[in-house]
Amino acid sequence: MQNQVFQRIIAILLMCVPGVISVYGWTLMRDILFSTAAGVKFPIFTFAIGLILFLLGLAIVGGFIFYRDKKRNKIQPKLLKKSDEYKKEKHAFLDKV
Repeated sequence: MQNQVFQRIIAILLMCVPGVISVYGWTLMRDILFSTAAGVKFPIFTFAIGLILFLLGLAIVGGFIFYRDKKRNKIQPKLLKKSDEYKKEKHAFLDKV
């Protein structure tokens, strides 16, 4: 019982890291846009780093959610590959037998 709680805490902490990276990238981009509106020169390199951090964190969290839902068969068939649909049909057939 205690082992499961420990594993869940570690999983939550691991999912917080990409979230923090995304928030930092978003904040970096926001600050650059506000400072540009105030009259400071637009630093394109810093903005690009913020954009990359934001998209990287978003992709990791989105990929984790997609993988988890795929494992629980909650993904629409049009988002699955042909091999995944075949496996799903095969498992459904074996469950009926």
